[in-house]
Amino acid sequence: MDPIVYQQLGVALGLGLLVGFQREWGEPHVAGIRTFAMVTVFGAVCAQLSQPVGGWVVAAGMLAVAAMVIVGGFVKVRAGRIDPGLTTEIAALVMYAVGAAVVLTHIPAAVMVGGGVAVLLHWKKQLLGVVRRLGEREVRGIITLVLIALVILPVLPNRTYGPYDVLNPQHIWLMVVLIVGISLGSYIAYRFLGAKAGALLGGILGGLISSTATTVSYARRSRKAPQGATMATLVIAIASTIALVRVGVEIAVVAPSVLPKIAPPFAVLLGVMAASCAVLGFLGRGKSPELTVSEDPAELKAAIVFGLLYAGILFGVAAAKAHFGDRGLYVVAGLSGLTDMDAITLSTAQLVKAGRLELDTGWRMVLLAGLSNLVFKGAAVALLGHRELRNRVAVVFGVAVATGALLLGLWPPIS
Repeated sequence: MDPIVYQQLGVALGLGLLVGFQREWGEPHVAGIRTFAMVTVFGAVCAQLSQPVGGWVVAAGMLAVAAMVIVGGFVKVRAGRIDPGLTTEIAALVMYAVGAAVVLTHIPAAVMVGGGVAVLLHWKKQLLGVVRRLGEREVRGIITLVLIALVILPVLPNRTYGPYDVLNPQHIWLMVVLIVGISLGSYIAYRFLGAKAGALLGGILGGLISSTATTVSYARRSRKAPQGATMATLVIAIASTIALVRVGVEIAVVAPSVLPKIAPPFAVLLGVMAASCAVLGFLGRGKSPELTVSEDPAELKAAIVFGLLYAGILFGVAAAKAHFGDRGLYVVAGLSGLTDMDAITLSTAQLVKAGRLELDTGWRMVLLAGLSNLVFKGAAVALLGHRELRNRVAVVFGVAVATGALLLGLWPPIS
């Protein structure tokens, strides 16, 4: 017999024992460790038989398992041995399907599903605790995020429009989704983990996804909670610092030989921004900012406003590029950095790697784009944020921009 057959039966048995062990360990249920093991193996056997006989064997096996589980549960409930419920019954049907999937599909996928079933069964109290701690606002925010991300975003055209061929409805709406996701994520993180943990996670996540979206989100929120300006500034500073780290990672991926040569000036700026974050964290000790007091945790209106602003900046950048062309590289870098550092970073790294752009010019373009992005985010805070937040962000970003300007003017040429 083919060894793969034994492997399939062994994997099915192991997954069944795993889920059955979890059910046996908990309260009395319809099925335990032996039942789940046999159900999963039964699914694998039916799938093996279906190959020479036909797929009807798997369907018949599913019906047989469903009937036995229903009858067994009914008898035990009538006898008062277990509380009524469908979790174990559904788990048994899923594990039968997992056993069949071990044979008919890829084993790793079946293992993932089987392991996921065991985790879901074991995390009953934790999951219920999460659900009970979520209020109407959080649920409304989650539904809003699902609507704009999974319903609206996929149907928008993924093509460019306009005179300069840069306005992509799907990409612009993606910025709206990012802002809503960051707002909602930081709101829930604050609820569950407290103000400081929520700020740290919000800043790190924002820097990895979009530091600009994070800045706008917290700027809007600061108007309703000015007493949390220090913590909001910390989130924005962390996000901008992580964004600079992301630039280094992108250069390392595209042009790994370039990064060691240009790393020193960026390391200086990164150190200054990290020091600012440390100072803000120290100043925010013992404070409990109410950054999440909002009627709309998703901040959908603010996100849509920023989406329109983002589209306007894209159009302006494209117009400037069309007028300046290749002669104004630094102008292009500064304008490109207003909305997105990734594009200018990756394109510049590619040009330097290909020898079409001088290394010294390239790193200065990337740094200028980063400073331009800080200026744009500072302007967004000035427009959307509370006065306390504007003052703090002006100091933090001002120090960073001044440091970057000194680096551009005083750092010796790199070749």
